[in-house]
Amino acid sequence: MAGSADRLLVTVTALDRPRLIALILCALAGTAAGLLLPGALAAAVDAVVAGRASFPEVSWLIVLGVTEIAVGLIGGILTARMTASATAWLRRRLTDRYLALGTRSAFADGDAISRLTGDCTGAGIVASVVVQLGSTTLISGGSVILLALMDWRLALVFLGSIPFGLMLARTHLKNTADDVLTYQEVSGELAARMVDAVAGLRTIAASGTADREAERVLRPLPKLSLAGRGMWRTQARMVWRSGLLLPAVELAVLAAAGFGVMEGRLSVGQVLAALGYVALGMGLITQIPLLTTLSRARQCARRINEVLDSPVGEPGDLGVVPGQGTLELRGVTIEGALDGVDLLVRGGRFTAVVGRSGAGKSVLVNVLGGLLTPDEGTATLDGRPLDRLRPHELRAVVGFAFERPALLGTTIGDAVGYGSWAGEAAVRGACRSAQVDDLIVRLPDGYRTPLSETPLSGGEAQRIGLARALAHAPRVLILDDATASLDTVTEAAVEEAIERTLPGRTRVVVTHRAATAARADEVVWLEEGRVRAVGTHEALWRNPAYQAVFTEGVQ
Repeated sequence: MAGSADRLLVTVTALDRPRLIALILCALAGTAAGLLLPGALAAAVDAVVAGRASFPEVSWLIVLGVTEIAVGLIGGILTARMTASATAWLRRRLTDRYLALGTRSAFADGDAISRLTGDCTGAGIVASVVVQLGSTTLISGGSVILLALMDWRLALVFLGSIPFGLMLARTHLKNTADDVLTYQEVSGELAARMVDAVAGLRTIAASGTADREAERVLRPLPKLSLAGRGMWRTQARMVWRSGLLLPAVELAVLAAAGFGVMEGRLSVGQVLAALGYVALGMGLITQIPLLTTLSRARQCARRINEVLDSPVGEPGDLGVVPGQGTLELRGVTIEGALDGVDLLVRGGRFTAVVGRSGAGKSVLVNVLGGLLTPDEGTATLDGRPLDRLRPHELRAVVGFAFERPALLGTTIGDAVGYGSWAGEAAVRGACRSAQVDDLIVRLPDGYRTPLSETPLSGGEAQRIGLARALAHAPRVLILDDATASLDTVTEAAVEEAIERTLPGRTRVVVTHRAATAARADEVVWLEEGRVRAVGTHEALWRNPAYQAVFTEGVQ
């Protein structure tokens, strides 16, 4: 896993090569200016002390200072651009994989959000961190060389501090890695619980369980706090140790330089230069927090790879053949939901799916519509396996509407036409069939009204979601409790409009209403992941257990 994470970071680093090269050149220019600056300061000071004309030396000192500032600014802009583009690239890849995983994704919503936001940002910054660490290493190495060229004794004194610095860096990295990974994992878990709680706010308020829910959401907080404190303790130890190490090394070099001045080997300006070289040489120690950032980037890449490495079935290569929209399941099993289901849904007919809560109704229709691939068994549309069909062709002939539709797009019209090539006339026709056109035309800008400025009730949102499915004019229409928020009169009107505008289409409707089941040509009665019976509502109604599905008010 670590190897694949590192490969991902290498790929991210090389994404924007022109900017990467520019950033490296800026870093090299800044490194050169930084290394030349102490020598220029020494020359200027010695010229002033000796009473010589110091204009050339001071001018050179100013040029180096301005250069260092300029390349710092340019480097900051390049870093921001590279980080933004790398983060966007990672988010695109991660989003594509989440969409490819679809309903079989093992990652909770909140955790997915955490990976898309924090982890992509953390991994996206790796290029600038690597360049900065490389620049700091060059500066540290160059400063030791220049210090040795000035006086090898000073370099020897300085080199005595290197083992302590390396030990400090190694300890810091070792103690930080586990805490960083734990912090990120627990943050994802906390986000997942928070998303669940926000989605169920009304239920929580109605049941009076706010305190208990808050306790559930915040249960991982102590573990998060422990990991956070661990990181801060490690950081604090590094800060005070490096804070002691730097002045100790400066003091030792200053003492050695003092003897050099007394012996006539060094000038006053060179003493200042020596202190500058020591500060530059210790830069690698003071930049140890960058190692924490690098460690975090690796852990972020590791979490991203957990998603990218999740197996996704190969896209189908078969085309959809003409047909009536006949759906068939043979021995379909999905762990924890369906168990050896055999079912034939005849094309062009209205089929209702009923059952108690947890019977597997939504899973069944998801398999029928190709949103879920069975663990075992096969699902076919007009004789062709659903998992072998080309995704875009399958989605063109199978339309879905859900109990809680996610409305996407800028305007109401966009939301209805989302995912299809439906024109304005088709969109309006679909809305009329879904009994929502009269609502939309009363909006300030009609179908061009921004979706964000359109407050919708549950029933109105359901009808727009239904209109979106109808706009495709699909061969198979699957409604997963998509009319649950409508009153029975409106629901009947919607069904009549669908039958009128899309005659002869296959309809599969998950419902908990006896009236809806009664209008169906055939009813599939599910119980504990198995098909208990298939027949007309009138025939099944003779069974008291079937009646209980509706009379107890349980889906």
